[in-house]
Amino acid sequence: MTEIAAPQSPTTPASPATRWWALDPEAATAQLDTDPATGLSSAEVTARRERYGSNTLTAQAAPSVWSVVFQQLRDPMNIMLIAVAAVSAAIGQGSTALIVGFLVVINVVIGTRQEMLARKSVDALATMQEPQSRVRRDGALVQIPAHDLVPGDVVELEAGDIVPADGRLLRTATMETQEAALTGESTPIGKDPITLADEEVPLGDRANMAFQNTSVTRGTGTMLVTATGMTTQIGNIATLLSSVEKTKSPLQQELDKLTKVLGVIAWTAVAVIVLIGVLRGQSASELLFLATAVAISAIPTGLPTFVQAMLAYGARQLADAKAVVANLNDVETLGATSSINSDKTGTLTLNEMTVTALYTIGQHFTVEGSGYAKTGKILQTAGADMPDLTPLAYGLCLASDATVSDSGAVIGDPTEAALVVLAAKLGIDAEESRRTYPRVAEVPFDSAYKFMATAHWLPWRGDRSLVEVVKGGPDVVLQRCTHALAGPGQTVPLEDMRADIEAEMERLAEQGLRTLAFATRFLTPADEAALVADPMSYVEELVFVGLVGIVDPLRPTAKVAVEIALKAGIEVRMITGDHAVTASAIGKQLGLGPGAISGPELASLTDEELLERLPNLHVFGRVTPEDKLRLVQLMQKQGLVVAMTGDAVNDAAAIKQADIGVAMGSGSEVTKQAARLVLTDDNFSTLVHAVELGRSIYQKITAYIRFQMSQLIGLVVLFLAASIFDIADGVAMTPMMVLFLNFFVAVFPVIAIMLDPVGPGIMDRVPRDPKVGISNGYAVRRWILYGLVLCISSGIPLVAGPDTPAADTPTASMTMAFVVMGLGSVLSGLVLRREPESGLAAPLLTAVKVLSAPVILVVLATELDFLQGWLTTQSLSGPQWLACLGLALLLPIVAEVDKVILRRRAATQVVLDPKEAVTPARARS
Repeated sequence: MTEIAAPQSPTTPASPATRWWALDPEAATAQLDTDPATGLSSAEVTARRERYGSNTLTAQAAPSVWSVVFQQLRDPMNIMLIAVAAVSAAIGQGSTALIVGFLVVINVVIGTRQEMLARKSVDALATMQEPQSRVRRDGALVQIPAHDLVPGDVVELEAGDIVPADGRLLRTATMETQEAALTGESTPIGKDPITLADEEVPLGDRANMAFQNTSVTRGTGTMLVTATGMTTQIGNIATLLSSVEKTKSPLQQELDKLTKVLGVIAWTAVAVIVLIGVLRGQSASELLFLATAVAISAIPTGLPTFVQAMLAYGARQLADAKAVVANLNDVETLGATSSINSDKTGTLTLNEMTVTALYTIGQHFTVEGSGYAKTGKILQTAGADMPDLTPLAYGLCLASDATVSDSGAVIGDPTEAALVVLAAKLGIDAEESRRTYPRVAEVPFDSAYKFMATAHWLPWRGDRSLVEVVKGGPDVVLQRCTHALAGPGQTVPLEDMRADIEAEMERLAEQGLRTLAFATRFLTPADEAALVADPMSYVEELVFVGLVGIVDPLRPTAKVAVEIALKAGIEVRMITGDHAVTASAIGKQLGLGPGAISGPELASLTDEELLERLPNLHVFGRVTPEDKLRLVQLMQKQGLVVAMTGDAVNDAAAIKQADIGVAMGSGSEVTKQAARLVLTDDNFSTLVHAVELGRSIYQKITAYIRFQMSQLIGLVVLFLAASIFDIADGVAMTPMMVLFLNFFVAVFPVIAIMLDPVGPGIMDRVPRDPKVGISNGYAVRRWILYGLVLCISSGIPLVAGPDTPAADTPTASMTMAFVVMGLGSVLSGLVLRREPESGLAAPLLTAVKVLSAPVILVVLATELDFLQGWLTTQSLSGPQWLACLGLALLLPIVAEVDKVILRRRAATQVVLDPKEAVTPARARS
């Protein structure tokens, strides 16, 4: 495996520890020994490339197929099966060796296939589309592949470019970048070369920096490259991904423990029986034959295959529900999910900026619709007259550059696109308006002054007037206003309306809305020449027109999905790159729990302090990738089974660390490769439905384990009893009989369990405690009970069967024991397929149809000549069949009585403590 390239030493000019945002442009270029006008020389570029390496991400090498195969062969279950196959071949039991070997191959193939699909996260980062870059080299502007960049290069950027490396901005003109992939913030970030304070500035607030693989949405800029390759912010995420190993699912951990226990049981049983055989003077071949039969009976040969089959069935169900799992074991992990950390942008929200409120002429309006669909009503207070919204409409469409097609395709700034959509809802065609009223002068938007102004000749109250329209941050615009629009053609001094305007601004902010203000200035024809010469000087003495509130709207199903998750006992937390205040408002809309915290405050807390506050923190704003990863790790230390959702590169490390990492289908390839689950419809509610399916699959797996272990215990105890008490010459059944039961008969109860519908109320229970495993004490006691019943019912024919004591081979008695074990297993599969409900309750027909097949197989095993020779069975008489059927009914009767007792206990506990009503069922599953 290739190692990730180590970050540069902090003493190097391109050290990631350097606070580039705190250096002015001159100091930054001096530290990197670069002339901004001419750039680097070719010789210097070559030297730096040797020093810093290529501007690429170093990926981990995928494990070889053979190394994975070897790892699978080392699995304890497969080791035991290989040993059984080898012994079977040595004593001439070729059929037994062949079947057991086939099971090993199936287990290894399935395991290898799943492993080879993993560990691709960093590879996906490395294969992201490489942009071309315009760079100053040797005094000329040249275009080169991004991988050729080195620290100190001077790169020219413009709208539409992908930023090729991390860098300090030397010059900007109305420049904005979309950094959602890194920060999670949905709106573009204004960029400005002004030097920031020399302190720990959060990534999303480094306005004088640009970052690799973000996109320029507006304006132009010149960037000094400060970090390339693995030292960029994207490279840091790649390093995080490389350091994170996916954890084993709870089911994997439980099955590993169960396999070790079964191994001890199997080899202990073999040792006891061999010891008894040696003391009795049995031959080596007889001992090996007997040991093989006992080992096969004690090893659940079909367990890995059948569990994989059930998980594959669950995976298909999830795929039909638009949730694709990366590994079959993740199907079960979903059911244990106790906490969901959800990204906001594009996961809980649509990632489509939408105006939901507007304020003008002292009136508040609600705007319907979401996203970039140009449909939706403008609602107002009953009885109020609809004012003339033309002044606001001018600002919406003329003081912006974005375009939105009728299909919702956006070109330009997402916030401006929301304004264009609002104009369309007012009946205004933005593009036609721009063509009809071209700009006379313009002040482009810049993050330094936070507004945009354009001037046009417009129709106004019957005349053609020179009008300046302005949009920008409310505080900035209000500072430049002297009057406010109070009615059609009516203006009043701003101070008369300031209190109402500021109250509206506060109300919109409390709703988590991003607010923009609009203003106008009416000029005379004589002002045109001066306006064109110096448009900035006219952005004063404005008339305030109104406000709009913009939000990235929630997905329609998000709130309901959160409610279902909370009802199911799953904690939901929102983790986002947005400011904590905005995120907190959205959290309230979703119905999340109390408490919000910002990234810098989070970083200042120790692990102990954070864990103490965590129950009262449900919204995390302005967080970094490291913060997200830390949260997941701390929650896992608390014993929580954590699901982490997201769609951007900045989510990838936390998604890989989580027990269930969930990526959106429209998200980055990096995130999808790091995830265990991909939601192809980007719908948060699909995750909640996936949890429901995961819970149902876990129930089915526990039902199968209950069935399998009852059969296994019955067989082992039967063989021990036969050996200890010298029943049937110490051999209860032949190895082929045991294989036939374990593989051919047992497969049908598994199918019946898989097809059994899940009972109602599965999402009304709290998540199961992963510490209470499948093999908890209560479950084991019931396995032993059912196994002993099956052993006794199968052992009766061996003790009191039709064979005479002088018979050389007790085939009739052994055949009856085989039939009782087979029919008992089938009937137990019928009643054990669900719990605590009765296995005889409706719907029953599907299970009966499936379970009729193994009954036929058991009959054929005693009647067909070739199966009689293969299994050492013989035909049975009518009375013998009736006796076998009666004995086989013992286990289902005991199981049903046991479940009646279980239901009565549960009902009693509901009366005593309704809050704990689900706990016994959860602990005993």
